Amino acid sequence: MIQFDQIAIRRGPRVLFENASFTLPYKAKVGLIGQNGSGKSSLFAVLQHQLSIDQGHYLFPKKMRIAHIEQETPALSCSALDYVLDGDDLLRQLQQELSLAEKNNDALKIAEIHQNLHAIDGYSAKARAARLLDGLGFIHTDTDKPVSAFSGGWRMRLNLAQALMKPSDLLLLDEPTNHLDLNTIIWLERYLQRYPGMLMIISHDRDFLDKVIGHTLHISHQTIHYYLGNYSSFEKQRAEKIALEQATSKKICRQAPAPTKLC
Repeated sequence: MIQFDQIAIRRGPRVLFENASFTLPYKAKVGLIGQNGSGKSSLFAVLQHQLSIDQGHYLFPKKMRIAHIEQETPALSCSALDYVLDGDDLLRQLQQELSLAEKNNDALKIAEIHQNLHAIDGYSAKARAARLLDGLGFIHTDTDKPVSAFSGGWRMRLNLAQALMKPSDLLLLDEPTNHLDLNTIIWLERYLQRYPGMLMIISHDRDFLDKVIGHTLHISHQTIHYYLGNYSSFEKQRAEKIALEQATSKKICRQAPAPTKLC
């Protein structure tokens, strides 16, 4: 569960949002909606412990593992497959420890590391990474190509694959369908529908959001409004809310006493 209570975030004199309160259940799939510059990326930064809030407080598990899409990809010489595998930090740590233990002929340590690799399903990691690349549109021969051989759009796909490879309890995706074709978007929809943790997505792709999310956070008028349902449900609820507010405002105006005329 993630809980925010009366939080506020400011950028200099500008208030992005304030007095924002909402609770998201564990394993919720959430769409984060709002105009550009409204504070969506800032909220992601708070969840990643990269930004402090200006007031209020929030609560979520301290041991929650968080994955996100890197926005830049250096022109690395490592292969596409290795780059995706780098998303699993614990796997890479155990592989380094195993290499050192083998170099030192430490049989007990080697046995311990193999047990740990088995526990995290490390022996299937290459196959899982290859399936991610396949789902995101890479062909078989691409897996051995260096990251530097790919264009910017394909490197963003590599970043997405790396984020999906990382074991996580909370997955933060900022415009994940950018640079993807229709077939790949459909694959990603199905993948995220099966994702077992909590998911939060920033996206302008309404059809994509409708297929994936079940909760909506809308940043508007310097606060965050929570809606249960996908994007289409959010639009309907918001339209009904606006209509009710307008009707209430008109009723109040009609009931207000007329101003006294001065002679």
